[in-house]
Order: sequence, then C-alpha cells, then structure tokens
Amino acid sequence: MQLRHIPLEQLHVSPVNMRHGKRTPDISDILPSVRARGILQPLLVRPNADGFEIVAGRRRYFSAKAIQEEGGETAPIPCAIMEEDDDASAVEASLIENIARQNPDPLTEYETFARLIKCGRAIDGIAATFGITPQVVKQRLALANLLPKIREAYRAEEIDDETVQHLTMATKGQQKDWLKLLKDEDGNAPTGHYLKQWLFGGASISTKVALFALAEYTGQIVNDLFGEDSYFASAETFWEAQDGAIEAKAESYREAGWREVVFLERGAIFSPWGYEKAAKAKGGKIYVEIAHSGEVEFHTGWLTKKDAEKVNRAEAKMNAGADDRETSSVGAKPQMTQAMENYVELHRHGVVRLALLRDPDVALRLMVAHALAPTGNWSVSPDPLRARSKEIEANMRKSPAHTAFEAEYEAIVALLNLPKEHDTVAVFARLLALCDEDVLRIVAFVMALTLAVGDTAVEAAGMHLRASPAGLWQPDDLFFELIRDRATVNAMLAEVAGKSIAKANTDEKVKTQKKIIRDCLAGENWRSKVEGWLPGWMRFPFRPYGKGASGIADAAERAAKVLPAR
Repeated sequence: MQLRHIPLEQLHVSPVNMRHGKRTPDISDILPSVRARGILQPLLVRPNADGFEIVAGRRRYFSAKAIQEEGGETAPIPCAIMEEDDDASAVEASLIENIARQNPDPLTEYETFARLIKCGRAIDGIAATFGITPQVVKQRLALANLLPKIREAYRAEEIDDETVQHLTMATKGQQKDWLKLLKDEDGNAPTGHYLKQWLFGGASISTKVALFALAEYTGQIVNDLFGEDSYFASAETFWEAQDGAIEAKAESYREAGWREVVFLERGAIFSPWGYEKAAKAKGGKIYVEIAHSGEVEFHTGWLTKKDAEKVNRAEAKMNAGADDRETSSVGAKPQMTQAMENYVELHRHGVVRLALLRDPDVALRLMVAHALAPTGNWSVSPDPLRARSKEIEANMRKSPAHTAFEAEYEAIVALLNLPKEHDTVAVFARLLALCDEDVLRIVAFVMALTLAVGDTAVEAAGMHLRASPAGLWQPDDLFFELIRDRATVNAMLAEVAGKSIAKANTDEKVKTQKKIIRDCLAGENWRSKVEGWLPGWMRFPFRPYGKGASGIADAAERAAKVLPAR
C-alpha cells in the first residue's frame, strides 16, 4: 500500500464507503483538532477516473473541506492508496474503520454485509473478518426480507429488535398488512411475541392467495361482512386445492426445460443472499416459497452458492479441454469452442447495443418487456461483460462498437449532470427537467447497458432492428486464432474464395485455409480482395456452420419463432 499526500480537489467519497450517501457528517468533535494540527491519520483511498475515492476517512475529508470553505489553507491530505479494483476489500476496510470508531446500526451492517456477499465474500469469511459469529451475519442479511418502509421504521427506532426478527419471517403481503396497522392510530399493530402469534397462529386464509380458480373450488368460502375480503372456511380443504395448483405450476416449469423445482419447507423464507442467479441453460432451479398464510412465490433461475461454484468449476474445466472434446449433454460436437462462442456473443452484443441506441422506441419496448417478465440483467444493473480470457476482453473493449458506446455513456452522464453524491429523488428531479427526446435517449442507453450477453433478447432485438456489424467489427487476429474446426474454416473459405477453391483445399491444414481466407480479405498473395465479408456467426439472424451445438443458434431459433414477420 503506497503512502502519498493528495490535493483535496482530487478526493471524493467512494460509493463503497459504508456511510456513502448519508447527509454531511457531524464533524464538530474533530474540526478543532484538524484546524490546529491538520490531518494526521491517513485517509484510505483508491484511484479512479476522477482522481481518488475515499474508502475510509469521510469525516476527516469533510473537516478539510470545511476549513477550505472558511477561507483557510489546506495542505495536501495524507493518504494510503489501495489497489484499484478490489471492491470487497474496500467495503471491509470501510466497515472495520467505522466499527472501530462507532458501532453502526444493524441496518448499516446489513447493507455492508450484503455488498460483501455481492462481491463474492462468504458468510464465514465475513464473520471471521469482523470478529462475530456466522449467525449474526445471517441475522443481519435476513433484514433483506423486509419491506423498505419497515427498514426505515426500524432505523427510526419505531420498531424493536424482537418485532423486526419476527417480521423477517413474514411474507410481503403480511408485512404490508402489518404496516397498515402500524400507521393506523387504531390499528394496534402486534409486536414481540404477539406478532409471532399473529403471523403463525392459525389466522384465516384469504382467497386472494389462491393459485386455483375459485369457481372450481368445492369448499366453503366465508365473506367478511364489514370488508371486501373473503376467506376459506377450511384450511385443510384449501391446502388440498393449493398444493395441486402448486404442483401443476411446477410441472409447467419442468416442461419448459427447467432442470429442477425445489419446494422449500412451508413457512421457510427464500433469502437471495444465500443463492446466485443462474440461467436455465446453466442448471438454474426454481425455488418455491410457501407461506403459512397460503401465499406462494416462485423464484426463477437460482442456485445455492455451493452449487453455483460447482457449475463454475465444471465450466472452467470443460473450457480448458473444449477444443477437442464433444459435448456430452447434446451428443453433438459443438461448432465452436466456448471461448469462440464467448467472443462472438460479446461482439454481437456490442452491435445490438449500438443499434438500440439508434432506436429508442424499440429500446423502450424491450425495457418494458424486461419489467413485465424479468430476465437477464433486470435488477437493474449493467451487464458485467464477462470474458473467458484477458485477450477476448481486451479485443472487445477496443472494438468500434464498444468505443462508441462508451462515448454515449459520457454524453449521458453530462446530460443528467448529477452531483457525485445523489439518490433516486435527485435523478427523478433531473429527469423531470429534461425533454421527452432526452429522456428517450436515456431510456435507450439504460436498456442497452442492462442487455445481458448471451440472452435471447440480444438475438430478438438484433433481428428486429436488422443490426449489422458493418463498420463496427471485422475479422481480426483473435477471431481467426479462436477457430479450430476444419469444417467450419472450409465453409468460411467457400464464402470468401468460392466453392472450387474451398474444395481444392479441403485436406489442407486449418492454418493454411485460414491463411487463404485472410489473403482474400486483404487482397494479398495474388488473391482478389473481398470487401465486406461477414461470417454467418456475426450476422442477424445468426447463420450456423454445420449442425453442431450452439447456444447462440438456439437463442436465435427461439427468437425467430416468436418475432412477427417483417
């Protein structure tokens, strides 16, 4: 870790600082000391595009700013500089320093622990770092199950610890009902052990939670004469019908190709922090959460962290030997290696993202579709653009499509003109001040930013928009390096040089056939120059070479079946 004095103007608070986003801190206790002696304890910072972001030392930073605003001189600030990209270590450092100074409230700990989990830290590791038990970490993470308004009330000390613990076991519907009682002066919201009885003490089951058609229900239904709700008279009869409907729904998921539907024990809460999102193709499962109140929620596309690690290890092992191995799952030799498929997916993704920027109307419709049927990256979060090698990542990031997209990113940031520390209300207020055209431009950008690499939506949007890589991509050294299959190279040779030349070179080495293709594209070694050639792998719709297995081909086929003809 490097020690250095950095001018105040080059420093700003990092988003990973556990107190980032809160109002300006109280510095009255340390300001006199800083005025008299300056800042003696180094701030913990790390470099970024705007200078250096403060991981720990927020109050010392605001003290220096206060002195500067008073008209005083501020010398460069002593700083310890961390590595640039390790978010998890930065979050840990921020929390450790703040705990050492002043114990944060449980919600602040929850928010920080949740970010560490997202950065890849395990529960046992977090517990060891902060000298607490894994059970305490789990208790903090369980606060994720609470509605935001309940968390706000807890932070405001309107709700005690025991009540909050019981509320973490409540369904979202029960939490909403409890909130109404809390806000109603005559509601008499149950707390403590009374809340537990209220949640699990045999309350009537509302007809609103039924997955089956009420018209087909043969049991008795009781209507509330003083309200608009109705209830099932017999819990036993209700559960017979509800269990049948749950199984029917689970069977529909199995028929849709989901590998496994996992039924949680009745009353158990599905906690996302213990799982990772996983696509159907990567073994993602359906988890069924069944509440005592009768409510049922299907959590689509998840794996336990342990299972996700197994999948990642198996995928890495398969990728290491994928060049010469057939895929056992489909019984057919892939037409490209996983590395090549990753390369093609990333570049196709870049082309479609840029096409979305040019057509905000389509981007808006695709965004609404994501909102109605969540898929891909719809959290909302930008796609991480994961590459299987540093070479593929570097190749993608220097492509014209990626460069143009980054330029639009800078333009959007300038258009929004938001302060470095902003929240949802600030963003909303800025959007209200913009014209419809600018808002649509931002909508198109957000949709393109969150579009998931390898998702069927990439193929669907690419086909509908007639996206073309022309001018954005051309066959490069890495593209040819990643092609290994002789039949595929020969088929490409036929496209570039003609069938007769391809046939004459059928038995030549793959390296030789690639050389002929490149000579044709460059017009070298007496070959006529071929302009504008695009392999079928980069076209929309996707054109496969041979009948080998391909995730992109499957996605393109699914998209073609549902898209309207143009």
